[in-house]
Amino acid sequence: MQAKAPSESRTVMTDLVLPSETNPLNNLFGGELLARMDRAASISARRHSRRITVTASVNHVAFNRAVPLGSVVTVEASVSRAFKTSMEIFIDVWIEDRFTQERTKANEAIYTFVAVDDTGKPTDVPPLKPETELEKERYAAALRRKQLSLVLAGKMKPADATELKALFTS
Repeated sequence: MQAKAPSESRTVMTDLVLPSETNPLNNLFGGELLARMDRAASISARRHSRRITVTASVNHVAFNRAVPLGSVVTVEASVSRAFKTSMEIFIDVWIEDRFTQERTKANEAIYTFVAVDDTGKPTDVPPLKPETELEKERYAAALRRKQLSLVLAGKMKPADATELKALFTS
């Protein structure tokens, strides 16, 4: 399999926050934002793998800023690293000022998707070749996040988590 650039699987979804999607403070429901992020991540994972993909985990979500009613919200998702059958998807959420059209990063998330065949069995995905500095940073950090997750789940011994050990011994 030939390595792909993250830009080949990048997904950008822009939408408006409507009244039925807001809480009593007139901000976007967190669950609504999670659904939007999941859809964008799913598209990115599918574009990268060319397979059916399923959400394996939501590894990190940061609700740093409220998203007010009427905001234009852009969800940008791209594969940050591909492993054997799984992919880490990094998601940035932007809101646009109605008057100046200035974009501000509001939230971010990291999801893991697994590519599956028609029977639901995990299947190999192509490798990823990061190009920009940001892509390289996210690519390197993805392995540390995966090792930490495996250690916490008891699926990897801490002594085998080479990338995590390097953080503490360098």
